[in-house]
Amino acid sequence: MSMKEGDVGRRRVLALIGATALAGCAPRSSEDRPLDLFAAASLREVLDAAAAQYDRSWGRRVRTTYAGSAQLARQIAQGAPADLFISADEDWMDWLQGRGLIEIAARRRLAANRLVLVAPASAGAGLVDLASPDAVAQRLGEGRLAIAEASVPAGRYGRQALMRLNLWSQVKDRLASTADVRAALALVARGETPLGVVYATDARVEPKVRVAAVFPTDAHVPILYPGAPVRRLDGAGDLQGAQAFLDFLAGLQGQALFREFGFAPPV
Repeated sequence: MSMKEGDVGRRRVLALIGATALAGCAPRSSEDRPLDLFAAASLREVLDAAAAQYDRSWGRRVRTTYAGSAQLARQIAQGAPADLFISADEDWMDWLQGRGLIEIAARRRLAANRLVLVAPASAGAGLVDLASPDAVAQRLGEGRLAIAEASVPAGRYGRQALMRLNLWSQVKDRLASTADVRAALALVARGETPLGVVYATDARVEPKVRVAAVFPTDAHVPILYPGAPVRRLDGAGDLQGAQAFLDFLAGLQGQALFREFGFAPPV
């Protein structure tokens, strides 16, 4: 090899090393990290399935955090790194919207639900007649009614229904309040309470409970699940990625999954 050819070869190697170093220092695109989704606890199964399908189809991983909508909304307001928020009611989404923390134009409703009264599957008693003012209290016996706390959507819906059906005065001092609806479901599933107020979709996924009554839909405000991209306080959110996953959930594939897991179309 001539000296000239050797110089050319060395220059090519040095150029390659420099390009590799620059690439290593370049900032990562938002698609190199998971999309962070904060969602109501009652959506765990359907959103886990949706996230898995989205990853297979589009190659983007969705990292999920589930809890009560109230807890998640407050965390977002304090700077938690969420890209997308799906609430179990409109109120907590409105709360974030009022603080400028969601992309208003992209907000949409994804699903609806029903409210039910559940009992341990092992209990031999029959259905509870919600039209009877003493029926719930009698079934409770010396036990308590499991229900999410009042700040949580499921707890608020449940309290509305109990009041409108004239059942509240019988149970208001006999509540086992929980941080979210899944915690209320767990109390009933373990037999720690004889009854609990949860969503119909919760009852579907827990074999240790059975539905003792279905609350009339006019006994509470409609149970709706809105979603919206989050405008993060640190400005580091992925609005485009959140919008894309939200479009997937609202589209044919996403809506088919919601129906498969027992949710109704949004009103």
